Amino acid sequence: MKKIYDAETRFADAGDRKIAYRSYGKGKAVFFVNRFRGTLDTWDPLFIALMAKKFNVIVFDYSGIGSSTGSLTPDLTVVAKDIKDLADVLKIDSIAVLGWSYGGLVAQAATLLYPNLVTHAVLVGTNPPGKNEIPIEQAFFDAALKPLNDFEDEIVLFFEPKSESSKLAAKASHDRIHKRIEVEKIPSTMDVFQLYFGGGDGFREDVLNFREQIKKTKTPILIISGDHDISFAVENWYSFFNQMTNAQMVVYTGTGHAPQHQFPELTAKHIINFVKYT
Repeated sequence: MKKIYDAETRFADAGDRKIAYRSYGKGKAVFFVNRFRGTLDTWDPLFIALMAKKFNVIVFDYSGIGSSTGSLTPDLTVVAKDIKDLADVLKIDSIAVLGWSYGGLVAQAATLLYPNLVTHAVLVGTNPPGKNEIPIEQAFFDAALKPLNDFEDEIVLFFEPKSESSKLAAKASHDRIHKRIEVEKIPSTMDVFQLYFGGGDGFREDVLNFREQIKKTKTPILIISGDHDISFAVENWYSFFNQMTNAQMVVYTGTGHAPQHQFPELTAKHIINFVKYT
């Protein structure tokens, strides 16, 4: 896993901005689309390493976030253009997207906006477009809006505090991530937080009718969730899932908002099989 920690940060010149990214492994390109406040450093290196055995994993910072120039926008269709522009600069014409949390919203937008680019969508710890029955829990806001999160916040935000095995997995993942992390690059101000929330609000308003489109898309979709996700409750998929055309779902018990960090090996296997056989 040493190569994962040593990977060089590169910059794709998209004309009006430069998108920071890192590339791991060979094979089909899988773009990792990040969570609220996520940067290049906030993915679990073990999960990256496992995925990079089969894929060319590309992680990147949104425009205006982390090491990328430009500015984040509350319009998710514009945020999703980072994926298309990065693929164009790298001369990649076929990708899978793996969107986590807020990134799952962005990944869904990219899947619908760029059907000739995105062949598979993996949606981790996220929700479908439009209005959903179960809202974000107050525990999320209490922890997520702090300028700097500590390990105890991470347990609440990404794992299941009631589960001892989940808390052990949280510590292992935290230690792997913090071997290489530039904390100062993590968004920490309310003005930037509001840009993320604006994107979420627009996704719920759904003026482009993504909710109906995601049901009908023939692009294979894999949904991976924990059974107690305080940000995006998995239950919001249940009344929706059987209306989808080409979807699969995996739910882990005793798991929170980051199933891929709690179960990196198992999650990587699910994704590898999904891409291989659909």
